[in-house]
Amino acid sequence: MALDHGDPGDAPSAPLPLTAILNDARPSAAEEARTIVAATNTATLATLTEGGSPWASFVTYGLLDGQPVLCVSRLAEHGRNLAGDARASLAVVSPDLPDDPLAGARITLAGRAEKPEGEEATAAREAYMAAVPAAKYYIDFSDFTLWVVRVERVRWVGGYGRMDSASAEDYAAAAADPIVPLAGRAVTHLNDDHADALLAMVQARGGFPDATAAVCERADRYGLDLRVTTPRGVAVTRVGYLEPLDEVGELRAATVELTRLSRAEAPDGR
Repeated sequence: MALDHGDPGDAPSAPLPLTAILNDARPSAAEEARTIVAATNTATLATLTEGGSPWASFVTYGLLDGQPVLCVSRLAEHGRNLAGDARASLAVVSPDLPDDPLAGARITLAGRAEKPEGEEATAAREAYMAAVPAAKYYIDFSDFTLWVVRVERVRWVGGYGRMDSASAEDYAAAAADPIVPLAGRAVTHLNDDHADALLAMVQARGGFPDATAAVCERADRYGLDLRVTTPRGVAVTRVGYLEPLDEVGELRAATVELTRLSRAEAPDGR
């Protein structure tokens, strides 16, 4: 019998919210992808050999308006592959992986590689050099070529059960989240010093009035991801800010306001 992800009979299940989540706004798949691709400069590049076989290799990249810029040698197999078949994809993994790597975020960008020309070639070179300073030692060698991967398809995976696709148009129009890369200290501060505030948020606004504890796992420009402990088990939920944030300096005021509202909305006014 074929196996699937069905309940094997004794697996734990996450409890569902008991009340409405008041604001579950979160980044789109395109925004998540732009955030991940901007957070690192390494990827796994998949190309096709002359015989049509897949070939995966480690590469570095820069970004030109979100499009990956590669600088590869034709002495390398992936360099020869791109010269023969422009189809390519890059797998990029978020640099802040959890203990279980499959619970972390990653993306696949698929498209076609093209050699930039004119002003774009100059911009692509600058973008690659900015992302990979060590390229100054090889970028001008005659066997190296700059390629811009024109993204045609995007797949984002945010961990178990969280995934979505984005079009090339949505990806091009999106921007990297300004909060995620800088929010680590703020998240730690919330968990260490304001656990009571997080609990009030999930009880009043996050759908879990029976929560006994809450831990913030991530802050982005739209809100907070929280892990919730209840007598019914452990779940994850979302508490959105009143308005999206434009820079990390706004995060403190946004969470203070959420705390104020949540405590005012609690049945006992805590």
